Amino acid sequence: MTTIGTLALQGDFHEHESMLRRLSVSTRQVRSTEDLLGLDGLIIPGGESTTFCRLIADFNLQEPLRAFVKSGAPVWGTCAGMIVLARNASDLDFPTLEALDIEVLRNAYGRQVDSFESDIDVPALGDEPFHAVFIRAPVVASVGPDVEVLAMVRDEADGGAAPVAVRQHTIMATSFHPELTNDVRFHRYFLELVQASGRSTGSK
Repeated sequence: MTTIGTLALQGDFHEHESMLRRLSVSTRQVRSTEDLLGLDGLIIPGGESTTFCRLIADFNLQEPLRAFVKSGAPVWGTCAGMIVLARNASDLDFPTLEALDIEVLRNAYGRQVDSFESDIDVPALGDEPFHAVFIRAPVVASVGPDVEVLAMVRDEADGGAAPVAVRQHTIMATSFHPELTNDVRFHRYFLELVQASGRSTGSK
C-alpha cells in the first residue's frame, strides 16, 4: 500500500491524514530521519512558517528532508509548506529547503483576519473550479523556468494575477489549504505524481 508521510512538527497534518485515508492511503507522521524511510511521498502542511523552519532545525531534519527531495520523492507543501519548500522566502530568519524554484512573500495576503476563500480554475483537476481556502497565505512573487503554474488568483485591486498552485517535476505547492475542504482532487493529483514517480504501485 502507498504510504504518505506528513511532517508532523506542527500545523494541520491531521487534516491531510484524514483526506489521504479517504483515498485508501496509509499515512505516517514524520518527526525524525527514520520516519522518512520507505515513504512514497511527503506532505508539509500549513502552520507557521518560522516555527516550522525552526523545528526542522531543532529536530535535525534539514539535510534529511533535502536528501528526500533530491531522491525524487514527491513532496507537496501547503501554505507554510510552500514557504518551507521555496528557494527564497521574504523575512524568514531560518533557511528553507530550497527545493522549489520560486520566491514567496510571506503573509502577503494579510493577517489572519484578511484570510479569504475563492473558487479557482485548476485545469489539471478538471473543469469544475476548486474552492480554495487562503489563511495568511504566501504570494508567489516569481517562478523559475522549470516551474509549471497550476492555478492563479486575480488581484481585484490591481487586476493582476499571482500563482497559487505550482509544480516542479515531483514537487508541488499550494498557497491555500485543500485539506480544509471536502474536495479530495488535489490529494488525488498528488497521489498521481507519486504513481508517476515509480515509487508506489498502491495509489488509487
